[in-house]
Amino acid sequence: MSSGAARGRGDTLIRGATLINEGRRSEQDVLIRGERIEQIGGSPRARGSVTEIEAGGRWLLPGLIDDQVHFREPGHMHKGDISSESAAAVAGGVTSFMDMPNVSPATVTRERLAAKYAAAKGRARGNYAFYLGATESNLEEIQALKGSEACGVKVFMGPSTGDLLVENPEALERIFANCRVLIATHCEDRTRIEENMVRAKGSYGANIPAAAHADIRDAECCYRSSSLAVTLARKHGAKLHVLHLTTAKELELFDPQEDLGGPATVTAEVCVHHLWFDEGDYERLGHRIKCNPSIKSGADRDALRQALRDGLISVIATDHAPHTAEEKSGDYLSAPAGLPLVQHSLLMLLDLAGAGHITLERVVEAACHAPARLYGVADRGFLREGCFADCVLVDPQGRQQVDSGSLLYKCGWSPLEGHRFSARIDTTFVNGEVAWKDGKLSGAPAGRALVCNSRGDS
Repeated sequence: MSSGAARGRGDTLIRGATLINEGRRSEQDVLIRGERIEQIGGSPRARGSVTEIEAGGRWLLPGLIDDQVHFREPGHMHKGDISSESAAAVAGGVTSFMDMPNVSPATVTRERLAAKYAAAKGRARGNYAFYLGATESNLEEIQALKGSEACGVKVFMGPSTGDLLVENPEALERIFANCRVLIATHCEDRTRIEENMVRAKGSYGANIPAAAHADIRDAECCYRSSSLAVTLARKHGAKLHVLHLTTAKELELFDPQEDLGGPATVTAEVCVHHLWFDEGDYERLGHRIKCNPSIKSGADRDALRQALRDGLISVIATDHAPHTAEEKSGDYLSAPAGLPLVQHSLLMLLDLAGAGHITLERVVEAACHAPARLYGVADRGFLREGCFADCVLVDPQGRQQVDSGSLLYKCGWSPLEGHRFSARIDTTFVNGEVAWKDGKLSGAPAGRALVCNSRGDS
């Protein structure tokens, strides 16, 4: 618990912060010793050298755990890599991330999975975990997977970036029946997409507008696939997490009473852009907000916000997926799906909270606590004595403008450029070390491999 102190690092004492944690707000002092939180409240006494932070008026939150990012390494590193995108993450208060397998070569073997962990060591500024990708022929790899080797298994049940797609009914049955860790799914129905694409080409020819994306990848496309995933999970007692929910219709598939730590649960995630944008934004932003599944109607967005308030949706993430500005500038058929978000996800959520769409306490529950419980992440996601000191100090009176000069993404752009947030990320701690402070990266990369136990096995 004090290995950081053993290396000679002094204590950090944060005085008078307003802690937002486990449904409560409380003004307390917090002592960080080494990598962990030593004491909360009382009269903490530092040992030896101490760095004191007077935090009066600022909020202290657990660092966000983003369970869905695409950092593009290996194979697509002109778009982003573990170093660049994890730097953007800590600048935004995201202290842990879980990276997807649709890279090149795809992460579909345990050997490639181990290589990704090796590539992140010493380079990731946040804590990291990686998914194993499912194919229609790698069941042996899935069965051999231990919880300590991956955060989960990603199943693309619909086509998206990359060539990972599992839609053969027998292959899906085998995966859901035999996977011993959490299954995370991308749910869209390929047949429905292809039918809608034929109609779009008939209407628009080669000049399909960006806004048609909401119709091509529509609510029915999502529901067909997500309902199949839920049926398979309940049939086989699998632990299923449906990623990036986008429609009001799909909400009927979920139960707010699910035990996130249990071995056989069905849960849902929503991404910040589906809470923020709606189909009216395509006219202004075009393919910059093209993503899979698509941004849909204002009614869908409002239903997602309500479901998040009610606890029907458990987790908030980003699906951070950078592409170059040149790639995004193509026509509908060539512009890739995905947008960069991880540097501003917390600020987006704080703005939504400020507008009354969600409470700050619910933001912390869904972006910090729930991912930790769902994936069995040890000693993270909470402000508790003994937990790793992954936390973020937020100035609620600050202002933070999004402009190209402040972006840390390798792709160099954001759909949020020009927006002025009503709060500011002051300081981000990762494993007790300052990773971001006053608008600048700090220190060497301090990220560690996450210890996950998504099935809740003893």
